[in-house]
Amino acid sequence: MATITYREALNQALSEEIERDDKVVLMGEEVAQFKGSYKVSEGMLEKFGSDRIIDTPISEAAFSGLAVGAAMMGMRPVVEFMFWSFCYVAFDQIFNNAANVRYMSGGLINVPIVFRGPANGGTNVGATHSHTPENFAANTPGIKVICPATPADAKGMLKSAIRDNDPVCVMENTILYNLQGEVPEENDFIIPLGKANVVREGSDLSIIAHGKSVHTALEVAQTLDETNKVSAEVVDLRSIRPLDTETILSSVRKTNRVLLVEENKPFCGVDAQIAFLIQDQAFDYLDAPIKRVSAIDAPQAYSKSLENAQIPNHDRVLRKAMELI
Repeated sequence: MATITYREALNQALSEEIERDDKVVLMGEEVAQFKGSYKVSEGMLEKFGSDRIIDTPISEAAFSGLAVGAAMMGMRPVVEFMFWSFCYVAFDQIFNNAANVRYMSGGLINVPIVFRGPANGGTNVGATHSHTPENFAANTPGIKVICPATPADAKGMLKSAIRDNDPVCVMENTILYNLQGEVPEENDFIIPLGKANVVREGSDLSIIAHGKSVHTALEVAQTLDETNKVSAEVVDLRSIRPLDTETILSSVRKTNRVLLVEENKPFCGVDAQIAFLIQDQAFDYLDAPIKRVSAIDAPQAYSKSLENAQIPNHDRVLRKAMELI
């Protein structure tokens, strides 16, 4: 084990996969000479050269389309978005083409491509740079969506995504890039997609979250334990699609109360789907209504104080948890 940051874990995953497979390339705006907007690709241009670490023009539509075509021809491109908010100008390439080629070719053509970059609010960069579009991406059959919350998950799941034969959207959180954690050092360390993780055992309440909201959930669970002697279980979804329904339902059957936490906006959010799943398949185990905490349903605020109140924070999640218990 080594203690490294989330950013360094992503760098390791990319570097190891580029070394392992000569079909893997990284491309995007400023990923090479500038080392990436968030320095995820630091040192990689010098190590692998400009044929493998490729600076692109400022056109997500162009380089996403290029990458989809390359994937169809046998390459394994990793596309970095400076912000996932910028994926919308490449909507056709990602969600219309990459997602559907395998199905429309009768399984003859795979599209082994990764789209990755920061997808989150909380950094005070305005409404057009602060989307959390995992619900949009997961709505599309043929696309896989993951949201790693720890350095170990960032490394192990990104490696799995690169090796996957389907398009995978990796939603990172800018605020987590400096988060430190223990990560296995072996090159073959991978975490399968579609496996949730119970990061804290509990018996009174299930808090189900993904991405940075996992850390908020853990803080609230600690507060509940210290102030109310409430034992909260925290489930990290890790993967949005495929979704680990069994881990979710097992936790609900164990605790009988559920709080869902996400940075998505509430309307058609990821947690709306999970709430349906629970009431459909575990209704008789519920001792209270399912509760949700999501981002307040408005364009993301630029003001730091307003945005801090808009996204799920400790106090908002704690208040909702108290309603359940």
